Amino acid sequence: MTGFDITVYKGSPNGKIVKSITHKDTLGNDEVLLKITHAGLCGTDEHYKTEDMVLGHEGTGVVQQVGSQVTTFKAGDRAGWGYLHDACMHCDECLNGNEIFCPERHMYGLAEKDEGAFGSHAIWKADFLFHIPDAIESASAAPLMCAGATVFNAMHGHGLRPTDRVGIVGIGGLGHLGIQFAAKMGCEVVVFSGTDSKKEEAKSLGASEFYATKGVDKLEIGRPISHLFVTTSVPPQWELYLPVLAPNATVYPLTVSEGDFSIPYMALIQKGLRIQGSICPSRGTHVKMLRFAAFHGIKPITQTFPMSVEGIEEAMSKLAKGQLRYRAVLVADN
Repeated sequence: MTGFDITVYKGSPNGKIVKSITHKDTLGNDEVLLKITHAGLCGTDEHYKTEDMVLGHEGTGVVQQVGSQVTTFKAGDRAGWGYLHDACMHCDECLNGNEIFCPERHMYGLAEKDEGAFGSHAIWKADFLFHIPDAIESASAAPLMCAGATVFNAMHGHGLRPTDRVGIVGIGGLGHLGIQFAAKMGCEVVVFSGTDSKKEEAKSLGASEFYATKGVDKLEIGRPISHLFVTTSVPPQWELYLPVLAPNATVYPLTVSEGDFSIPYMALIQKGLRIQGSICPSRGTHVKMLRFAAFHGIKPITQTFPMSVEGIEEAMSKLAKGQLRYRAVLVADN
């Protein structure tokens, strides 16, 4: 049999990780074959662990082979990918550089379910792969492919300025990266967490101020905040945060949650607040994120696990229990 047999790790109806094989007959003219070296674990992977699909969308690896029309990569290059796999490239969104909103986009969980970052290899279109800068190790690059890209996209794409006072709610997989990005963008970074246990760490990552919120009825923070990034897995106590927002401030709910988004109505209209949805970036912003992270030395705090059924299940268990600090990275046995 010709083609490529790829070892993959899939979800299943009972939530157990299943080792399987994906077969690809050929390598397309515009495609790249990568040997996966590292894969980040994201909260979205938890959402799909009961689906019959290959998990993982924070992948990094080494190029092994390229299609006949690929000129942007060569064997030996390090490359990574994130949530977006393909787009039509001719609709208004694609032509405006917003291919993440293409109506024909291919996204993790919705397309190419037979391969992902949890596996031995992957075959993706070259146009949706990203070169990893030399200054970023592959283990650090993997979480940047979704977590880092998501935070940077919200900050870069919606008018954040170095004169702004920025709030980060939560110090976890997204929050600890948000602190670093906002600080390196020159902002005052005000961090909110339940207790003081992460205060010194937040300051070391670039926080200007830190406030513990557990048991607090009112926040006293001085000047108000113009951008509030919510990175917690559950909605915050809005009655704490809305009073410290400046008029015309923007709130960014960055984590994926089931159910409806709910916020007090009067505070929203009286202050002219905006709720800004934001997901992973289109390719141009993704490249800028990698360059920015490389130049400023931004890197995730990670825990590593083997790329195996046992390693994936352990990492997912720690993620579900809130025991990760702060991103899990699966490492292939090369």
